[in-house]
Amino acid sequence: MEVFSSEIPEFPQFKELSLNDKPLFDTVFQQFPPSSSELTFTNLFIWRHTYKIQVTRYKKFVCLLSEKIEDPFFFPMIGEGDVIECTLTLLHYLEEKGRTPKMARVPREIISRIDGKGPGLAVRPDRDQSDYVYLVEALATLKGRKYHRKRNHIKQFKEKYSYRYVPLTSDRISDCLELQDNWCDLRNCEAIPSLANEALAVKEALTHFEALGMKGGAVLINGKVEAFTLGEALNPETVVIHIEKTNPVYEKLYPTINQAFLAQEWSGYTYVNREQDLGEEGLRKAKESYFPHHMVDKYSITLAG
Repeated sequence: MEVFSSEIPEFPQFKELSLNDKPLFDTVFQQFPPSSSELTFTNLFIWRHTYKIQVTRYKKFVCLLSEKIEDPFFFPMIGEGDVIECTLTLLHYLEEKGRTPKMARVPREIISRIDGKGPGLAVRPDRDQSDYVYLVEALATLKGRKYHRKRNHIKQFKEKYSYRYVPLTSDRISDCLELQDNWCDLRNCEAIPSLANEALAVKEALTHFEALGMKGGAVLINGKVEAFTLGEALNPETVVIHIEKTNPVYEKLYPTINQAFLAQEWSGYTYVNREQDLGEEGLRKAKESYFPHHMVDKYSITLAG
């Protein structure tokens, strides 16, 4: 892991995450393929302002700190070495700063190296952050009785509108940004912090679309972008969908672009990770309605006692 030495400061020194860090993180994630949706450079980069992400190196681990004033936490470490030692060191760092010591969104593969194997750490499940993972073929074909309603939704959309799915290219980014702005005007994003943060992340993703190396898709109605989606490879088996946005005027557009994007762009992958529901009841119902193949369970870790 010598690649870290000159590019990431050694703990307890930190640096802000920047686009220049992408080649390094691409190398790290190739060596240590993630299972959870947070751990892609794209996801960390587009949310860096919201989470105030800082990067450091502890021995052979890359460590990411969210310095959010109201709720600072460390993301799970990436790399190799003594996970318990690294976790205790990071949590004690927060404690010494007078902050609540917490590591959040920790996947099971790290928990399995911690839980019950060392004193001083408390592990708790975090259902609201757990990712929904589906079979790409199931969502791309929607075959079988359980997907009857989804097929009907797409059929109704096709009967009502003349549309075209196209791969997203840089010349359509401005149209996607316009759709995002219009969506936010309808939802009053400026008055709702969670939507304002999401809007910022979407704009970061779109304005850095080529540099981040994502794939995207768009649905055109009368030649105009009325839906767009962005995703990327999470690991050799799995694609992660970071963003889906549609014009709410058009019903049944979400299942239409969801199915088309997977069928057209990601048929070579086995699984699709569609991220978490954040504890929102409507979002949970929507994600469960697609019948996940499995969940990527996540946990939080604090200091015991």
